[in-house]
Amino acid sequence: MIRTFRALLALAATASLVSLTACSSGGGGGGGGGSTSFSAKASGTLNAWGFNNTDDVGKARLAYAKSQLKGVTIKLDQTAFDAQKFTTRVASGQVPDVVQMDASYVDTYAAQGLIMPLDQCYAVHKVTPTTEFYPQVVDYIKYSGKVYAVPQFYQPPAIILNERVMKAAGVTDADIDTSKPDTLIAAVKKMTVLSNGKPTRIGFDAQATGQAYLWVLGQGGRLVDAKGKPTLSDPANAKGLDLLKRIYDAEGGYAKVKSFADTFDFFGAKNQFVKDQVGAEVDAQWYVNVLTPYVKQVQLGAVPFKDPSGNAYTTSGGTAFVIPAGAKNKDAACSWMIALTSDPAWIAAEKARQATLAKTPGAINTGLFTGNPTADQRIRSEYVKPSGNAGFDQTIATFYSILPSGKSYGASPAGQQIQTALANAITAVLLGQKDATQALADAQKSAERAYQQATQQ
Repeated sequence: MIRTFRALLALAATASLVSLTACSSGGGGGGGGGSTSFSAKASGTLNAWGFNNTDDVGKARLAYAKSQLKGVTIKLDQTAFDAQKFTTRVASGQVPDVVQMDASYVDTYAAQGLIMPLDQCYAVHKVTPTTEFYPQVVDYIKYSGKVYAVPQFYQPPAIILNERVMKAAGVTDADIDTSKPDTLIAAVKKMTVLSNGKPTRIGFDAQATGQAYLWVLGQGGRLVDAKGKPTLSDPANAKGLDLLKRIYDAEGGYAKVKSFADTFDFFGAKNQFVKDQVGAEVDAQWYVNVLTPYVKQVQLGAVPFKDPSGNAYTTSGGTAFVIPAGAKNKDAACSWMIALTSDPAWIAAEKARQATLAKTPGAINTGLFTGNPTADQRIRSEYVKPSGNAGFDQTIATFYSILPSGKSYGASPAGQQIQTALANAITAVLLGQKDATQALADAQKSAERAYQQATQQ
């Protein structure tokens, strides 16, 4: 949960995965091979890697899963996931039974046979992935027709509005419409304040690299084909980059905007909404939680990001659990993952969150966005009550409303490198170093090399 893209594996890391293929039980090049058998009976010791910085939600889910795996001793490494550490452990044969990681890694590891396909894991627990989870979330963790992970959390981005700034500038909610670029740019200009050419307020924090997929896919682009091969040079992708350039140019230019945005107290009491440093901002749902302590100091609203046809659009990503090839206790790993992401686990988590909020007068429950639609619906209906602040309530409702409109980034064994290449292309365009067509063509070459290495083509 950071403002910019997390650091992803370098191209060299992908090459190193190829050399590690022989360490896996699934074979190389074509993914994890045939189906892997599982039993619903769990026993023995489970070694898991995940849940760093565990909060009340995580602790409640861990407690619930433990209660469901009686007779299993759970040993938990709660350090943050590290790609180099993971591949090193695979090479040495000293792998955990289950690992929590960003979903963008899943296809890369699946292509190299470093993680197990989980279709049989789901089957023995009588779970249908596309029923238990949002289909778009599952689509992101599939490779060659098999599901390789168990998803947790689905954090859709939308546009949070600073109604105080907008009202002063004569801008309405309807003006913040990504399907109407001219209307949007006019609103951005009205809200932006420059001093000696430098912004002291930006009309729209577009989070260009942090939400790159949203801007490109949401404007009609396509980053991978049905087989996961990069399509960054698709002419349709230029539309999102060109719109981003117009936004940043209207605010004084990308370099100046980025320097200004880097000064924001993003998680603190002097954040950009409290200080009226932004008029609107693209954010994932979790950021609403960051703003709740300042309910009396901000005036919020929200609108969906919209595609060129004017329909609500958002993207699906998040973290997921995988079982490494060579795991010693895959049955316990499977049972644990399923338990952690079940409806009862999420309800236990919400009850824990509710108890935490009860200790703070006026605290606002923004809900949990879990990747599990039935859990989301139940949590919203039973626990997310009117807060007494119309702006926050409308913002929370907006994020819930966009859940069905989420689209997968597009699964690819070169997914991490595609993210990096796209972010580099966007930066080059926003700085005026390249036009969108050239930047995307260069990004395509980089992504294709990564794809070829990942698939050994």
